[in-house]
Amino acid sequence: MAFETVPVGSDAAASPLPLSPVALDGLFGWFSPGISRRGVVLCATHGYEQLSAHRPWRALAEGIATTGCATLSFDYPGAGDSADAEADSIEGRVRAIRRAIRHLRDEAGVDEIVLVGLRLGGTLAALAAEGERVDRLVLLAAFATGRAYLREMKMQSRTIGRLPDGSPLPQEEGCLTVGGFHLGPALAAELSVIDLTKAERAPAPDILLVGAEAGGLGPRYAALGARVTTRPFPGLAALVANPLYAETPDEAFSAVIASVAEGAQPRPVPAVALPPLPADPIRGDGWWEEPSRFGPSLFGILCHPRDVEAARPIVLFVNAGTNVHSGWGRQTTTLARRLAGQGFSSLRMDLRGIGDSPNRPGATSPLYSLDALDDVRAALDHLETARSGPIVIVGACSGAYLAFQAVCGEERLKGAVLVNPYCFDWNPADDVDSVIRNVFRNASTYAGLLKQGAAWRRLARGEIRVGAIARAISRAAIGRVGKRLALLLRPRPAGGTVAQRIAALRQRGAHLELVYSAGDRGLAALQEALGRSPARMARRLGGPVTIIEGADHDLSPVAAQARMTEVLERLLARLR
Repeated sequence: MAFETVPVGSDAAASPLPLSPVALDGLFGWFSPGISRRGVVLCATHGYEQLSAHRPWRALAEGIATTGCATLSFDYPGAGDSADAEADSIEGRVRAIRRAIRHLRDEAGVDEIVLVGLRLGGTLAALAAEGERVDRLVLLAAFATGRAYLREMKMQSRTIGRLPDGSPLPQEEGCLTVGGFHLGPALAAELSVIDLTKAERAPAPDILLVGAEAGGLGPRYAALGARVTTRPFPGLAALVANPLYAETPDEAFSAVIASVAEGAQPRPVPAVALPPLPADPIRGDGWWEEPSRFGPSLFGILCHPRDVEAARPIVLFVNAGTNVHSGWGRQTTTLARRLAGQGFSSLRMDLRGIGDSPNRPGATSPLYSLDALDDVRAALDHLETARSGPIVIVGACSGAYLAFQAVCGEERLKGAVLVNPYCFDWNPADDVDSVIRNVFRNASTYAGLLKQGAAWRRLARGEIRVGAIARAISRAAIGRVGKRLALLLRPRPAGGTVAQRIAALRQRGAHLELVYSAGDRGLAALQEALGRSPARMARRLGGPVTIIEGADHDLSPVAAQARMTEVLERLLARLR
């Protein structure tokens, strides 16, 4: 039986057996039983690259499911929403892939297995196939060796997650940090000995290599008897380089869908589309979690303490930028489970257009959009049915803006923690994309750099473009004046100024905590709203603003995350 394929993301891509949450031995995933004899396991890449690729990767899984193939996409141990056992082990990830294969054989009754692996996930898929009967292997820009992967991650670590002054984020001793994800020495040691070119047998009889030839894999697998096909991978960089701008590589993914579905035959007794069953809880030390659908098909993960006390505060985590609900560097998952160990429930949700929630109307961006408040209200409604107790909202960057708007307008929210908000009110005249892409730093940052001896030496050698800096400072000064005039002329937001709304929050008994990385661009909006004096800010807020030194905008360092966690725990203690 042949299956018609559709472009990834097409409105026609609606499977009769859609993906549903599933848990298998501590692994969280999305599963469709399909109607064919063939099952497909999607093996994600690792860390920051997967954070960027999350939503397109989900679109690929949905596209494969529309073909009728049984489909399973999952999080590795210690990643996303899976449990934490074997988090720092390559062997643990390989075992997870083999566990996913068994799930397709046992639950979907498939005879044929296809593994689709992206980047490091392709490397892992090839390793897993060496000990399993795999009929087809699709490797998307896979690494032939672990050393090649480590080299690329070291290069990425110098450019991703920079400090507010533009300097690289210092690496923590014994650890490689890329986009908030920490790769420890044990995992690095395992990676360093991987070499797929030393395989003694082909991992599958049919192999599709998508992307540039990686370390001679094609000739090696062909010499071992595999039928090897290669094709280019247009759009790879846009897929894995930045979660804010990740794009689905439609041409490459459509080719993958066609390849995995080609020649698939129906099962003798096709599966019947039944209402999806809830996934089994994933459990850990002092916590357990369950997937949750609410509102307009919004998705989130409810994290519960093992022993629940009535009326304890509940935490609602909203997305930072377009990061999936597990968070930058998986911070949100880690924090939610820590809080559950202390007795606090939480919901980490995806707004429409982010992560595992559906698209927004017109596929517009949710960033700095006030209609995202409807999603927050749906989450509050859901939490009220699930738990009793005061609710605190936590957001970073654009999520901090949303959290501020929500706590001002929703009396059900008793507190908020705002991390590095760029602004409290969005100026409709500002273009979101332009603001995010702004590469020029403010004048105080340049002045600080010029105080450093190394910067002076670079200036003397002509390596620093003074003219460009001067023009940038001039434009920034003009821009600030223009913004202030615009603020004076535009209508006041409902509820008054930022200071007036904060006063109203305090009057109703709500708590507000502000956390900033030292030098963060959002501090300008804070000073505009509450004044430059830390003492004056503290009087208006009811407590000091927390400033974290040595942290990037996303709080990648472990110490920075610990400081933010202390702030949240302090607020929760006040509400108990």
